[in-house]
Amino acid sequence: MNQILAHLSANEDVSLQQLLEFLAIGSVSTDPTRAGDVQHCATWLADHLRTIGMPTVEIHQTAGHPIVYAEHLGAGPDKPTVLMYGHYDVQPVDPIDLWTNPPFEPTLRDGKVFARGATDDKGQVFIHVKAVEAMLATSGSLPVNLKMLIEGEEEIGSPNLTPFVREHRERLACDAVVVSDTAMFAPGEPSIVYGLRGLAYLQIDVQGPNRDLHSGSYGGPVANPLNALCTIIGKMKDEQGRVTIPGFYDDVLDVSDQERAELAGLQYSDERLKGDVGVTALGGESGFSSVEKLWTRPTLDVNGIYGGFTGEGAKTVLPAKGMAKVSMRLVPHQEHHDIARKVQDFVNSITPPGITATVTDLHGADPVLVPRDAPAMHAAARALMRDEARIPPAIAVCNLAVEDAGDSFTLMVVEFFRGHEGDTDA
Repeated sequence: MNQILAHLSANEDVSLQQLLEFLAIGSVSTDPTRAGDVQHCATWLADHLRTIGMPTVEIHQTAGHPIVYAEHLGAGPDKPTVLMYGHYDVQPVDPIDLWTNPPFEPTLRDGKVFARGATDDKGQVFIHVKAVEAMLATSGSLPVNLKMLIEGEEEIGSPNLTPFVREHRERLACDAVVVSDTAMFAPGEPSIVYGLRGLAYLQIDVQGPNRDLHSGSYGGPVANPLNALCTIIGKMKDEQGRVTIPGFYDDVLDVSDQERAELAGLQYSDERLKGDVGVTALGGESGFSSVEKLWTRPTLDVNGIYGGFTGEGAKTVLPAKGMAKVSMRLVPHQEHHDIARKVQDFVNSITPPGITATVTDLHGADPVLVPRDAPAMHAAARALMRDEARIPPAIAVCNLAVEDAGDSFTLMVVEFFRGHEGDTDA
Protein backbone atom coordinates (compact mmCIF):
# COMPACT_ATOMS: atom_id res chain seq x y z
CA MET A 1 0.00 0.00 0.00
CA ASN A 2 2.86 2.42 0.78
CA GLN A 3 4.25 1.88 -2.72
CA ILE A 4 0.87 2.61 -4.27
CA LEU A 5 0.42 5.80 -2.25
CA ALA A 6 3.97 6.90 -3.12
CA HIS A 7 3.26 6.33 -6.82
CA LEU A 8 0.06 8.34 -6.65
CA SER A 9 1.84 11.18 -4.86
CA ALA A 10 4.77 11.22 -7.27
CA ASN A 11 2.45 11.35 -10.28
CA GLU A 12 -0.11 13.78 -8.86
CA ASP A 13 0.70 16.65 -11.24
CA VAL A 14 0.65 14.41 -14.31
CA SER A 15 -2.64 12.83 -13.23
CA LEU A 16 -4.18 16.25 -12.67
CA GLN A 17 -3.23 17.40 -16.17
CA GLN A 18 -4.70 14.22 -17.62
CA LEU A 19 -7.92 14.81 -15.69
CA LEU A 20 -8.14 18.37 -17.01
CA GLU A 21 -7.68 17.05 -20.56
CA PHE A 22 -10.48 14.52 -19.96
CA LEU A 23 -12.78 17.22 -18.60
CA ALA A 24 -12.10 19.56 -21.52
CA ILE A 25 -13.94 17.22 -23.90
CA GLY A 26 -17.55 18.43 -24.19
CA SER A 27 -19.21 15.00 -24.16
CA VAL A 28 -22.80 16.22 -23.73
CA SER A 29 -24.84 13.16 -24.71
CA THR A 30 -28.16 15.03 -24.92
CA ASP A 31 -26.92 17.41 -27.63
CA PRO A 32 -26.83 15.90 -31.15
CA THR A 33 -24.38 18.61 -32.26
CA ARG A 34 -21.85 17.22 -29.76
CA ALA A 35 -21.99 13.61 -30.97
CA GLY A 36 -18.44 14.02 -32.29
CA ASP A 37 -17.26 15.16 -28.86
CA VAL A 38 -18.85 12.13 -27.23
CA GLN A 39 -17.09 9.83 -29.70
CA HIS A 40 -13.83 11.68 -29.13
CA CYS A 41 -14.22 11.26 -25.37
CA ALA A 42 -14.74 7.51 -25.75
CA THR A 43 -11.60 7.28 -27.88
CA TRP A 44 -9.60 9.38 -25.40
CA LEU A 45 -10.69 7.18 -22.51
CA ALA A 46 -9.93 3.95 -24.35
CA ASP A 47 -6.47 5.20 -25.30
CA HIS A 48 -5.79 6.16 -21.70
CA LEU A 49 -6.88 2.75 -20.40
CA ARG A 50 -4.41 1.15 -22.81
CA THR A 51 -1.71 3.52 -21.60
CA ILE A 52 -2.15 2.53 -17.94
CA GLY A 53 -1.75 -1.15 -18.78
CA MET A 54 -5.21 -2.59 -19.35
CA PRO A 55 -4.48 -5.44 -21.81
CA THR A 56 -7.96 -5.55 -23.37
CA VAL A 57 -9.71 -2.30 -24.28
CA GLU A 58 -12.60 -2.04 -26.72
CA ILE A 59 -14.98 0.62 -28.00
CA HIS A 60 -18.40 -0.83 -28.71
CA GLN A 61 -20.55 1.26 -31.03
CA THR A 62 -24.25 1.26 -30.18
CA ALA A 63 -27.36 2.76 -31.75
CA GLY A 64 -26.40 5.88 -29.82
CA HIS A 65 -23.09 6.70 -28.14
CA PRO A 66 -20.21 4.23 -27.62
CA ILE A 67 -19.55 2.00 -24.63
CA VAL A 68 -15.92 1.63 -23.52
CA TYR A 69 -15.07 -1.82 -22.16
CA ALA A 70 -11.77 -2.96 -20.66
CA GLU A 71 -10.62 -6.00 -18.72
CA HIS A 72 -7.63 -7.31 -16.81
CA LEU A 73 -8.12 -10.96 -15.88
CA GLY A 74 -4.61 -11.75 -14.74
CA ALA A 75 -5.56 -12.59 -11.14
CA GLY A 76 -6.86 -15.97 -12.27
CA PRO A 77 -10.08 -17.97 -11.96
CA ASP A 78 -9.66 -18.53 -8.22
CA LYS A 79 -9.87 -14.79 -7.50
CA PRO A 80 -13.03 -12.65 -7.41
CA THR A 81 -14.04 -10.64 -10.46
CA VAL A 82 -15.09 -7.01 -10.01
CA LEU A 83 -16.96 -4.98 -12.61
CA MET A 84 -16.55 -1.22 -12.39
CA TYR A 85 -19.31 0.90 -13.95
CA GLY A 86 -19.18 4.59 -14.76
CA HIS A 87 -20.05 7.05 -17.52
CA TYR A 88 -18.07 9.60 -19.50
CA ASP A 89 -20.99 11.67 -20.83
CA VAL A 90 -22.03 14.84 -19.02
CA GLN A 91 -25.04 17.05 -18.48
CA PRO A 92 -25.75 20.13 -20.63
CA VAL A 93 -24.06 23.31 -19.39
CA ASP A 94 -27.14 25.54 -19.19
CA PRO A 95 -27.56 28.05 -17.66
CA ILE A 96 -24.21 29.21 -18.97
CA ASP A 97 -24.33 32.54 -17.10
CA LEU A 98 -23.94 30.72 -13.76
CA TRP A 99 -20.45 29.57 -14.70
CA THR A 100 -17.43 31.57 -13.57
CA ASN A 101 -15.25 29.82 -16.13
CA PRO A 102 -16.32 28.18 -19.42
CA PRO A 103 -17.56 24.69 -18.44
CA PHE A 104 -15.15 22.88 -20.77
CA GLU A 105 -12.13 24.95 -19.78
CA PRO A 106 -11.28 23.27 -16.46
CA THR A 107 -10.10 25.73 -13.84
CA LEU A 108 -8.42 25.26 -10.46
CA ARG A 109 -9.72 27.39 -7.59
CA ASP A 110 -9.29 26.86 -3.85
CA GLY A 111 -7.92 23.36 -4.37
CA LYS A 112 -10.91 22.30 -6.51
CA VAL A 113 -11.37 21.60 -10.19
CA PHE A 114 -14.30 23.47 -11.73
CA ALA A 115 -15.59 21.97 -14.99
CA ARG A 116 -18.61 20.14 -16.31
CA GLY A 117 -18.17 16.48 -15.40
CA ALA A 118 -15.72 17.08 -12.56
CA THR A 119 -18.13 15.37 -10.16
CA ASP A 120 -20.52 13.61 -12.53
CA ASP A 121 -18.94 11.39 -13.59
CA LYS A 122 -15.52 11.89 -15.10
CA GLY A 123 -13.87 12.75 -11.80
CA GLN A 124 -15.07 9.58 -10.08
CA VAL A 125 -14.20 7.39 -13.07
CA PHE A 126 -10.72 8.88 -13.16
CA ILE A 127 -10.16 8.08 -9.47
CA HIS A 128 -10.69 4.40 -10.19
CA VAL A 129 -8.58 4.54 -13.33
CA LYS A 130 -5.68 6.10 -11.42
CA ALA A 131 -6.00 3.52 -8.63
CA VAL A 132 -5.75 0.72 -11.17
CA GLU A 133 -2.78 2.44 -12.83
CA ALA A 134 -0.98 2.72 -9.49
CA MET A 135 -1.46 -0.95 -8.67
CA LEU A 136 -0.27 -2.08 -12.08
CA ALA A 137 2.70 0.29 -12.01
CA THR A 138 3.92 -0.85 -8.58
CA SER A 139 3.19 -4.58 -8.66
CA GLY A 140 2.43 -5.43 -12.27
CA SER A 141 -0.82 -7.11 -11.29
CA LEU A 142 -4.20 -6.65 -9.64
CA PRO A 143 -5.50 -8.53 -6.58
CA VAL A 144 -8.79 -9.28 -8.41
CA ASN A 145 -9.94 -9.76 -11.96
CA LEU A 146 -11.21 -6.42 -13.21
CA LYS A 147 -13.75 -5.49 -15.85
CA MET A 148 -14.58 -1.87 -16.64
CA LEU A 149 -17.76 -0.74 -18.38
CA ILE A 150 -17.95 3.00 -19.03
CA GLU A 151 -20.88 4.24 -21.09
CA GLY A 152 -21.71 7.48 -22.88
CA GLU A 153 -25.46 7.66 -22.40
CA GLU A 154 -26.12 7.74 -18.66
CA GLU A 155 -27.41 11.30 -18.81
CA ILE A 156 -30.09 10.30 -21.32
CA GLY A 157 -31.32 7.22 -19.48
CA SER A 158 -28.82 4.63 -20.80
CA PRO A 159 -31.06 3.44 -23.67
CA ASN A 160 -28.40 1.12 -25.10
CA LEU A 161 -26.83 -0.14 -21.88
CA THR A 162 -29.33 -2.85 -20.97
CA PRO A 163 -29.24 -4.41 -24.47
CA PHE A 164 -25.44 -4.38 -24.30
CA VAL A 165 -25.39 -6.03 -20.87
CA ARG A 166 -27.83 -8.72 -21.94
CA GLU A 167 -25.95 -9.41 -25.17
CA HIS A 168 -22.64 -9.75 -23.30
CA ARG A 169 -23.99 -11.31 -20.09
CA GLU A 170 -21.42 -14.12 -19.95
CA ARG A 171 -18.50 -11.82 -20.63
CA LEU A 172 -19.67 -9.33 -17.98
CA ALA A 173 -20.19 -12.02 -15.32
CA CYS A 174 -18.69 -10.89 -12.02
CA ASP A 175 -18.79 -11.30 -8.26
CA ALA A 176 -19.36 -7.63 -7.47
CA VAL A 177 -20.15 -4.39 -9.25
CA VAL A 178 -18.61 -1.13 -8.11
CA VAL A 179 -20.51 1.93 -9.36
CA SER A 180 -18.50 5.09 -9.70
CA ASP A 181 -21.41 7.51 -9.87
CA THR A 182 -23.04 8.50 -6.59
CA ALA A 183 -22.23 10.81 -3.67
CA MET A 184 -20.49 10.97 -0.32
CA PHE A 185 -22.48 11.84 2.76
CA ALA A 186 -20.16 14.77 3.47
CA PRO A 187 -16.63 15.95 2.63
CA GLY A 188 -14.09 13.71 4.31
CA GLU A 189 -16.65 10.96 4.97
CA PRO A 190 -16.41 8.23 2.32
CA SER A 191 -19.70 6.40 2.03
CA ILE A 192 -20.97 3.09 0.76
CA VAL A 193 -24.26 3.36 -1.06
CA TYR A 194 -26.27 0.14 -1.14
CA GLY A 195 -29.35 1.47 -2.85
CA LEU A 196 -30.33 4.10 -5.38
CA ARG A 197 -33.65 5.68 -6.15
CA GLY A 198 -35.13 5.08 -9.56
CA LEU A 199 -36.60 7.57 -12.02
CA ALA A 200 -39.73 8.11 -14.07
CA TYR A 201 -39.36 11.08 -16.43
CA LEU A 202 -42.46 12.29 -18.26
CA GLN A 203 -43.58 15.06 -20.57
CA ILE A 204 -47.10 16.47 -20.32
CA ASP A 205 -48.40 18.30 -23.40
CA VAL A 206 -51.68 20.21 -23.31
CA GLN A 207 -53.55 21.53 -26.33
CA GLY A 208 -56.44 23.98 -26.38
CA PRO A 209 -57.45 26.12 -29.39
CA ASN A 210 -56.00 25.50 -32.82
CA ARG A 211 -53.86 28.67 -32.65
CA ASP A 212 -52.72 31.33 -30.21
CA LEU A 213 -55.57 33.73 -29.48
CA HIS A 214 -55.95 37.27 -28.16
CA SER A 215 -57.04 37.02 -24.52
CA GLY A 216 -59.15 40.16 -24.86
CA SER A 217 -61.15 38.65 -27.71
CA TYR A 218 -61.34 35.03 -26.56
CA GLY A 219 -60.40 34.92 -22.87
CA GLY A 220 -63.25 33.53 -20.74
CA PRO A 221 -65.20 31.11 -22.92
CA VAL A 222 -62.09 29.43 -24.41
CA ALA A 223 -60.18 27.21 -21.99
CA ASN A 224 -56.57 28.28 -21.47
CA PRO A 225 -54.22 25.25 -21.75
CA LEU A 226 -51.58 26.83 -19.49
CA ASN A 227 -54.16 27.41 -16.77
CA ALA A 228 -55.20 23.78 -17.20
CA LEU A 229 -51.58 22.59 -17.04
CA CYS A 230 -50.99 24.49 -13.81
CA THR A 231 -54.16 22.99 -12.35
CA ILE A 232 -53.10 19.47 -13.35
CA ILE A 233 -49.66 19.90 -11.80
CA GLY A 234 -51.08 21.55 -8.68
CA LYS A 235 -53.32 18.56 -8.04
CA MET A 236 -50.41 16.12 -8.07
CA LYS A 237 -49.45 16.96 -4.47
CA ASP A 238 -51.36 17.90 -1.33
CA GLU A 239 -50.45 20.49 1.29
CA GLN A 240 -48.44 17.90 3.24
CA GLY A 241 -46.19 17.28 0.25
CA ARG A 242 -47.63 13.84 -0.49
CA VAL A 243 -48.20 12.78 -4.07
CA THR A 244 -51.94 12.41 -4.69
CA ILE A 245 -51.75 10.17 -7.77
CA PRO A 246 -53.78 7.03 -6.93
CA GLY A 247 -51.55 4.02 -6.27
CA PHE A 248 -48.33 6.04 -6.21
CA TYR A 249 -47.28 4.72 -2.80
CA ASP A 250 -48.73 1.20 -3.13
CA ASP A 251 -45.40 -0.57 -3.65
CA VAL A 252 -43.13 1.66 -1.55
CA LEU A 253 -40.78 -0.33 0.66
CA ASP A 254 -40.56 1.36 4.04
CA VAL A 255 -37.16 1.51 5.71
CA SER A 256 -36.64 -0.50 8.88
CA ASP A 257 -36.56 1.02 12.35
CA GLN A 258 -32.84 0.23 12.45
CA GLU A 259 -32.21 2.14 9.23
CA ARG A 260 -34.23 5.14 10.46
CA ALA A 261 -32.19 5.16 13.66
CA GLU A 262 -28.93 5.03 11.67
CA LEU A 263 -30.11 7.88 9.47
CA ALA A 264 -30.94 9.94 12.53
CA GLY A 265 -27.44 9.24 13.85
CA LEU A 266 -25.79 10.81 10.82
CA GLN A 267 -26.44 14.28 12.25
CA TYR A 268 -27.55 15.60 8.89
CA SER A 269 -27.65 19.39 9.00
CA ASP A 270 -30.76 21.10 7.69
CA GLU A 271 -29.07 24.45 8.25
CA ARG A 272 -26.11 23.44 6.11
CA LEU A 273 -28.47 22.26 3.38
CA LYS A 274 -30.40 25.55 3.44
CA GLY A 275 -27.20 27.55 3.32
CA ASP A 276 -25.74 25.45 0.52
CA VAL A 277 -28.73 25.87 -1.82
CA GLY A 278 -29.67 29.38 -0.68
CA VAL A 279 -33.18 28.87 0.72
CA THR A 280 -34.74 30.01 3.99
CA ALA A 281 -36.93 26.96 4.58
CA LEU A 282 -37.16 23.31 3.56
CA GLY A 283 -40.25 21.49 2.31
CA GLY A 284 -41.25 18.07 1.11
CA GLU A 285 -43.32 15.25 2.54
CA SER A 286 -44.43 15.79 6.12
CA GLY A 287 -43.41 13.26 8.76
CA PHE A 288 -39.91 12.56 7.50
CA SER A 289 -36.51 14.10 8.13
CA SER A 290 -34.60 15.76 5.31
CA VAL A 291 -32.20 12.86 4.95
CA GLU A 292 -35.11 10.43 4.81
CA LYS A 293 -36.75 12.54 2.11
CA LEU A 294 -33.50 12.53 0.13
CA TRP A 295 -32.72 8.84 0.39
CA THR A 296 -35.78 6.79 1.31
CA ARG A 297 -38.91 8.49 -0.03
CA PRO A 298 -40.28 8.91 -3.56
CA THR A 299 -40.64 12.43 -4.94
CA LEU A 300 -42.38 14.33 -7.73
CA ASP A 301 -40.83 17.46 -9.20
CA VAL A 302 -41.61 19.75 -12.11
CA ASN A 303 -38.41 20.17 -14.11
CA GLY A 304 -39.68 22.72 -16.60
CA ILE A 305 -42.78 24.45 -17.95
CA TYR A 306 -43.13 26.12 -21.32
CA GLY A 307 -45.92 27.82 -23.21
CA GLY A 308 -47.35 31.11 -24.36
CA PHE A 309 -45.38 34.36 -24.41
CA THR A 310 -42.10 34.42 -22.50
CA GLY A 311 -40.31 37.34 -24.13
CA GLU A 312 -39.65 40.85 -22.88
CA GLY A 313 -42.61 43.16 -22.30
CA ALA A 314 -46.28 42.19 -22.53
CA LYS A 315 -48.34 40.20 -24.99
CA THR A 316 -51.91 39.31 -24.02
CA VAL A 317 -51.97 35.91 -25.66
CA LEU A 318 -54.23 32.98 -24.87
CA PRO A 319 -51.80 30.22 -25.86
CA ALA A 320 -52.78 27.24 -27.95
CA LYS A 321 -50.59 24.77 -26.07
CA GLY A 322 -48.22 24.20 -23.19
CA MET A 323 -45.75 21.63 -21.96
CA ALA A 324 -44.24 20.47 -18.68
CA LYS A 325 -41.41 18.07 -17.84
CA VAL A 326 -42.03 16.08 -14.66
CA SER A 327 -39.70 13.63 -12.90
CA MET A 328 -40.34 11.23 -10.06
CA ARG A 329 -37.66 9.63 -7.94
CA LEU A 330 -38.73 6.12 -7.04
CA VAL A 331 -37.86 3.75 -4.21
CA PRO A 332 -38.00 -0.05 -3.96
CA HIS A 333 -40.36 -1.66 -5.04
CA GLN A 334 -41.84 0.96 -7.34
CA GLU A 335 -41.53 0.31 -11.10
CA HIS A 336 -41.06 3.23 -13.46
CA HIS A 337 -43.37 2.06 -16.24
CA ASP A 338 -46.13 1.38 -13.72
CA ILE A 339 -45.74 4.84 -12.20
CA ALA A 340 -45.83 6.43 -15.68
CA ARG A 341 -49.12 4.67 -16.40
CA LYS A 342 -50.59 5.86 -13.11
CA VAL A 343 -49.62 9.43 -13.88
CA GLN A 344 -51.17 9.17 -17.34
CA ASP A 345 -54.43 7.82 -15.89
CA PHE A 346 -54.47 10.60 -13.29
CA VAL A 347 -53.86 13.36 -15.83
CA ASN A 348 -56.59 12.00 -18.10
CA SER A 349 -59.03 11.90 -15.19
CA ILE A 350 -58.59 15.57 -14.23
CA THR A 351 -58.01 17.28 -17.59
CA PRO A 352 -60.76 19.92 -17.95
CA PRO A 353 -63.15 20.05 -20.92
CA GLY A 354 -61.80 21.84 -23.96
CA ILE A 355 -58.23 20.68 -23.29
CA THR A 356 -56.41 17.64 -24.63
CA ALA A 357 -53.54 16.28 -22.51
CA THR A 358 -50.89 13.81 -23.64
CA VAL A 359 -48.40 12.15 -21.29
CA THR A 360 -45.19 10.80 -22.86
CA ASP A 361 -42.91 8.41 -20.95
CA LEU A 362 -39.48 9.77 -21.92
CA HIS A 363 -37.26 7.45 -19.94
CA GLY A 364 -36.74 5.92 -16.54
CA ALA A 365 -34.97 3.41 -14.34
CA ASP A 366 -36.10 1.17 -11.53
CA PRO A 367 -34.70 1.55 -8.00
CA VAL A 368 -31.82 -0.58 -6.78
CA LEU A 369 -31.38 -2.14 -3.32
CA VAL A 370 -28.82 -4.79 -2.38
CA PRO A 371 -28.27 -6.68 0.90
CA ARG A 372 -26.11 -4.83 3.39
CA ASP A 373 -24.59 -8.09 4.57
CA ALA A 374 -23.23 -9.10 1.15
CA PRO A 375 -19.52 -10.09 1.23
CA ALA A 376 -18.63 -7.31 -1.21
CA MET A 377 -20.17 -4.77 1.15
CA HIS A 378 -17.93 -5.91 3.99
CA ALA A 379 -14.89 -5.84 1.71
CA ALA A 380 -15.73 -2.30 0.65
CA ALA A 381 -16.12 -1.26 4.29
CA ARG A 382 -12.70 -2.68 5.16
CA ALA A 383 -11.18 -0.84 2.20
CA LEU A 384 -12.57 2.48 3.41
CA MET A 385 -11.80 1.88 7.07
CA ARG A 386 -9.23 4.01 8.86
CA ASP A 387 -10.00 4.65 12.50
CA GLU A 388 -13.58 3.55 11.97
CA ALA A 389 -15.99 2.84 9.12
CA ARG A 390 -19.12 4.85 8.59
CA ILE A 391 -21.59 3.32 6.18
CA PRO A 392 -24.59 5.61 5.79
CA PRO A 393 -27.58 3.66 4.46
CA ALA A 394 -28.14 5.83 1.42
CA ILE A 395 -31.10 4.92 -0.71
CA ALA A 396 -30.03 7.74 -2.79
CA VAL A 397 -30.40 7.33 -10.63
CA CYS A 398 -28.74 4.38 -11.68
CA ASN A 399 -29.90 1.02 -12.96
CA LEU A 400 -27.09 -1.02 -14.45
CA ALA A 401 -29.43 -3.77 -15.61
CA VAL A 402 -29.53 -4.80 -11.98
CA GLU A 403 -31.74 -7.76 -12.76
CA ASP A 404 -28.68 -9.24 -14.47
CA ALA A 405 -26.28 -8.37 -11.66
CA GLY A 406 -28.39 -9.73 -8.80
CA ASP A 407 -26.96 -9.55 -5.29
CA SER A 408 -23.49 -8.76 -6.63
CA PHE A 409 -24.48 -5.15 -7.18
CA THR A 410 -22.34 -2.98 -4.86
CA LEU A 411 -21.94 0.77 -4.88
CA MET A 412 -18.84 2.37 -3.42
CA VAL A 413 -18.59 6.13 -3.35
CA VAL A 414 -15.48 8.28 -3.12
CA GLU A 415 -16.54 11.68 -4.39
CA PHE A 416 -18.52 14.66 -3.11
CA PHE A 417 -21.20 15.54 -5.63
CA ARG A 418 -22.99 18.88 -5.35
CA GLY A 419 -25.03 19.31 -8.51
CA HIS A 420 -25.19 20.29 -12.16
CA GLU A 421 -25.76 24.03 -12.06
CA GLY A 422 -22.77 26.19 -12.92
CA ASP A 423 -19.89 26.15 -10.48
CA THR A 424 -21.45 23.46 -8.30
CA ASP A 425 -19.85 20.93 -10.65
CA ALA A 426 -16.53 20.86 -8.85
